[in-house]
Amino acid sequence: MSRGSRAIRRNHSPAFKAKVALAVLRGDQTIAELAKRFDVHPNLLTKWKSLLVKKAADLFNSGTAAKKEPDITALHAKIGQLAIENDFLERALDRISVPSAKA
Repeated sequence: MSRGSRAIRRNHSPAFKAKVALAVLRGDQTIAELAKRFDVHPNLLTKWKSLLVKKAADLFNSGTAAKKEPDITALHAKIGQLAIENDFLERALDRISVPSAKA
């Protein structure tokens, strides 16, 4: 490489990183073997493995948070507020003799 030229930086997809990190976790091959196989620097493999292990618990936590029950009281209050606003607007439209959407 000549002075001043830089290596092209590659951006790996999240799916590729996960695949490689899982291969590292399996332990079938050494870091050096996997680095050669996937054409990635060994430091990246170690970094991706650590990130996968660190974030794995978050995957299971997000599943329970997504199933949280909605606040029924708040939703009923919002429905009531919208019904009152619709009635108000319908009466206002009747006063200025504009046909409502219901007609």
